[in-house]
Amino acid sequence: MQSTVRRIRHIVPAALAALALTTALTATAPAQASADTQATPTTATDATAAGQPGDLVSAQQTRFMPNPLVPTDTKAWKIHYRSTTATGAPTTVSGTVLVPRDGRTGQRPLVTYAVGTVGLADSCAPSAGFPTGTTAEGSLIWQALLRGWAVAVTDYEGLGTPGTHTYTVGRAEGQAMLDAARAAERLPGTGLNADTPVGIMGYSQGGQASSWAAEIHDSYAPDLNVKGTATGGVPADLLKVADFNNGGVGAGLILASAVGHDAAYPALDLAKYLNARGRSMVNIVRTQCVAIDAIAGLFQRIDQVTTSNPLHQADWQSALRADTLGTHGPDAPVYLYHGVVDELIPYTVGQQLRSDWCAKGVDVQWQPMPLGHITGAIAGSPFAMEWLADRFAGHPTAGNC
Repeated sequence: MQSTVRRIRHIVPAALAALALTTALTATAPAQASADTQATPTTATDATAAGQPGDLVSAQQTRFMPNPLVPTDTKAWKIHYRSTTATGAPTTVSGTVLVPRDGRTGQRPLVTYAVGTVGLADSCAPSAGFPTGTTAEGSLIWQALLRGWAVAVTDYEGLGTPGTHTYTVGRAEGQAMLDAARAAERLPGTGLNADTPVGIMGYSQGGQASSWAAEIHDSYAPDLNVKGTATGGVPADLLKVADFNNGGVGAGLILASAVGHDAAYPALDLAKYLNARGRSMVNIVRTQCVAIDAIAGLFQRIDQVTTSNPLHQADWQSALRADTLGTHGPDAPVYLYHGVVDELIPYTVGQQLRSDWCAKGVDVQWQPMPLGHITGAIAGSPFAMEWLADRFAGHPTAGNC
């Protein structure tokens, strides 16, 4: 543990500075795609035509920059692809496929990557910020590209496409991640195919998405050659996370989650619970990115924005419990990491997920970190990628259940 602490302290300062710069620019400058990214689609099908999850709807060349100061020589495509909603309906999701121009021949691994919370407005989507270097996790994704890996980054359902982003609806997120990997394998020019080794990775909201992708891989996308999942800061129990953040620094995320679930399950009818203040807050959440959402919701309590608390209702509790992780064991090894002093996702929630998966016989390597939520994302990423590299190399795992 002491050696891990020393390594983390060495990694955090430089990584935090790079990511902080990108995050600040993202918060103050909505992403706009530059003119040279608006290429003619390289492949397209009728979005309303019958198809299978992971089928490409369209693809166009774009640009990837990890931050505004660092252009890269990376092949990049903005894609739209078929996926499935939480209720089983077909939908179209956008995302980005990235392949390093490194002269590599033969097979390369693919990481399907889910970002943490960016907000619900379409301008917040990862694909919107990549051309200008304003996607907050661009620097972390770049580390995967420097390893020679291809990366598929989902925008999630409703983020960059018509409709409201189904924020924190786990099944929809996991399916979007797996279908992004399928779409990347089917995209001409990537060098990927159905035999490509696949890793799943994400943190925070991306941790929820990646954990869901890991749990449903065997039933939803067994065609993908998944070697392992690296997932961190996982909100594995949304009711516990909501209770932890009510009136705290992450209070704005509770309302964002309510908006996301209302989008996935309209019968929940969030509007009937909101007071005037709540309606104003929902308008902010729908139209802004995460920095504004967090500030607007800072220290708000649920009873300040509602006439009655929807989380006390059976239908809302049922919807949120449906997102709970740990009910099914992933069929590939997992690297699970969490900050001991995480100020947004309780450490005990991460511990419980570890216990649930271990009880189901999952090969879990559990890594607690003496850090908070954001620092945990940055410092944990290199170790998570190194663990994935070992899975791609076929090395034995070192689970510690």
